[in-house]
Amino acid sequence: MPSAGFYAIERHTIRFGRDGEWYSDGERIANRRIADLFSRCVRRSPQGGFMLQMGDERAPIEIEDTPFVVRQIEGDRERGFTLILNDGTREPLDPATLRSGPDNALYCRVKAGEYAARLLRPVYYALTQSVKVGTDGRFVLVVGGRDYPIDAR
Repeated sequence: MPSAGFYAIERHTIRFGRDGEWYSDGERIANRRIADLFSRCVRRSPQGGFMLQMGDERAPIEIEDTPFVVRQIEGDRERGFTLILNDGTREPLDPATLRSGPDNALYCRVKAGEYAARLLRPVYYALTQSVKVGTDGRFVLVVGGRDYPIDAR
């Protein structure tokens, strides 16, 4: 499946990894166009969990951590930040939603707060340039002259 088209999704175990990569039957899907297509087709399943939906085709998927990851970030602490997600969309970071999770990974809410997204390591490092220790000893993200606490999840 890693080199096959999306027509075969119902016959394979499809997984979105915490590393932001798609996998079919345990093998990374190397075809970037297929991986990008999968990222754009993630939907909540009526039974709970997530699925890929492409036209009439639907298939359950495994989400290892979050259904979206932040691949890039633009902006700065004065103007704010724009996130670039694995599905190719861009949206402003809501700094109030930033949270620290397992292994100190950073997460935020995306898609009007409907989904969690994990910040990939390069984004994490870029964003920490605007992080400081607040007066209460917690880490805070500074945006627009305001401190946003980064709470543990």
